[in-house]
Amino acid sequence: MTPQQYCEDKAAKSGSSFYASFRYLPKDRRDAMVALYAFCREVDDVVDEIHDDNVARTTLAWWRSELAALYAGSPTHPVMRALQPHVAAFDLPQEWLAEIIDGMQMDLDVPRYNRFADLQLYCHRVAGVVGQLSAQIFGYSDRATLKYAHELGLAFQLTNIIRDVGEDARRGRLYLPVEDLQRFGVPAADILAYQESPQFAELMQFQIARAHEHYRKAWQLLPAADRKAQRIGLVMAAIYRATLDEIALDGPGKVLNQRLSLSPGRKIWLAWKTWNFGYKP
Repeated sequence: MTPQQYCEDKAAKSGSSFYASFRYLPKDRRDAMVALYAFCREVDDVVDEIHDDNVARTTLAWWRSELAALYAGSPTHPVMRALQPHVAAFDLPQEWLAEIIDGMQMDLDVPRYNRFADLQLYCHRVAGVVGQLSAQIFGYSDRATLKYAHELGLAFQLTNIIRDVGEDARRGRLYLPVEDLQRFGVPAADILAYQESPQFAELMQFQIARAHEHYRKAWQLLPAADRKAQRIGLVMAAIYRATLDEIALDGPGKVLNQRLSLSPGRKIWLAWKTWNFGYKP
């Protein structure tokens, strides 16, 4: 198995809409995105699948050393070997990849986020910089596009947090800011016990509105000259925003006990529609 094949397998097994959308890219950009996505999956799996904190911390430290080896020209892991030719080709900054690992470290170090501003740092590290790296790979003519990509990454992560509230609670994690829980009168203990309530539904409706605002801001930041180059990100925006709409329609309070996702057919239709006719914010 070649390093690229390893990444393809890693990405395909995730079942992610991101991986499915890469089919629209030219081969060199597609290979780069698959390798980047596989890297994100590898470091995310460290905190999701390793239940011993000491082992997880040691593993993340190893990934930091492997990242240093990548930029020194001597990586050993298949994902880093697959990334190697794309680092120079697409000018991928080492510090951005390091921030992704920093974000995973926060999952081990930060049990709760008191304010939304605190949560934004986490979202920046695990998603905002991924958006920027993706924009580097897709290509752009205006550096303002990086601000759009970062904002879109934040919107994606907020959507993930909303969609995965129940799944995260089963892992003992709660990303919703304490200030929001207090505002809507929702005890953290109720969420961790999967107890639905009218107050929780209102809390989640507020989170959905906040995420939609980040999608709107991202669109406003995208220069018209780069909309074609950034179409993959816009395809994902259409799919993720549709997921938010479905959660709101189904009942936002239900996310505690069910994980809503769009059907493969709906995702394909949204991708085709956005690719061919553009993104409608």
